[in-house]
Amino acid sequence: MELIRQNTEERQRTTEHGGNLYEIAEETGIPEDELIDFSASINPLGVSEKVRDVIHAGIDGLVNYPDPETTLLRRKLAEHYDIGPAAILCGNGSTELIYLIPRALQPERVLIPSPSFSEYEKAVSSKRKAYSVTAVREIKLNKENKFEINPDKYIEQMIGCDMAFLCNPNNPTGTLLGRHEVLRIAEAARAEKCLLVVDEAFIDFCPEESVINHVKENPYLIVLRSMTKFYALTGLRIGYGIIHGDLIKTIRKFKEPWTVNNLAQKAAVAAIDDHSYIQDTVKLMSDEKKYMEKSFRDMGVEFSPSAANFYLLKMKNAGHLVNELKQKGLVVRDCSNFKGLDSSYVRVAVKSHTDNERLIEELSKL
Repeated sequence: MELIRQNTEERQRTTEHGGNLYEIAEETGIPEDELIDFSASINPLGVSEKVRDVIHAGIDGLVNYPDPETTLLRRKLAEHYDIGPAAILCGNGSTELIYLIPRALQPERVLIPSPSFSEYEKAVSSKRKAYSVTAVREIKLNKENKFEINPDKYIEQMIGCDMAFLCNPNNPTGTLLGRHEVLRIAEAARAEKCLLVVDEAFIDFCPEESVINHVKENPYLIVLRSMTKFYALTGLRIGYGIIHGDLIKTIRKFKEPWTVNNLAQKAAVAAIDDHSYIQDTVKLMSDEKKYMEKSFRDMGVEFSPSAANFYLLKMKNAGHLVNELKQKGLVVRDCSNFKGLDSSYVRVAVKSHTDNERLIEELSKL
């Protein structure tokens, strides 16, 4: 019975995020490689050729332990962003850092937007008893305001908190808070002595809005980045945080060694250097988002404006739609388990034009 309970809990957890093709293949009988995954918002160009070459060349190096300090990758990131390498902490995806930061800093009162990435609340709630977290304050985003964050209300809700999370662009809504507004919140966080964790997992699709270069002047600002979405390094798990001075020293004390493997470190360096891949991605996203938005409007499908590579759709028959599409090999994200959303919402990624056409065709039938 205990094994059944554990399997059930694990199944519930894996379905909380997109991309669980293994379970869906088993459920539908459709092979994994024949499923088209719109539930995980990953670059449809896939892994770049330069990254592939580096991975192939690095196979023999797997007999060695990875560099626990991720030295070469931190140097590349420092050069890329013109920041000091000592301020960079790499992790097994940015999710490792989302859990690591509360574990190390032990916040007592935390502000989290809703709807947003569910791991923020799990990261502080799962250790609530052991680490004295006493309250999670929720700031609700609503459809009437296009799920946009009101900076003044956010700052007001931040009073009395010692940590706050801000996903920008937000997942699953795709809404973007402009750089100047984020910096205004960051200044208020400094005045309040509240640590502001800005998760920029999707900011590579609008890099001009990043606040990554402002960490050095604000000790209460942490910026997290991921190489999952834009660079399609999902399975290698690589992310990083830009963290101020003494704060990063404290967090490092709680970090397990060797969480970023050899291939992930080398692949990340190669990805950052692949400027053609970056340009091709920007062009693809621009073209395909125009196509999808026009198609949604033509069908009368309600969608939220998105600065990322996905769209949040609202439809009365969303649950039926998710199941029908799944039987046709199209996997979209059921958003009913996002706090602040209901069963009328689904999220779809922007993929290749062929895949997007297929999705639009099936949506129009349903």
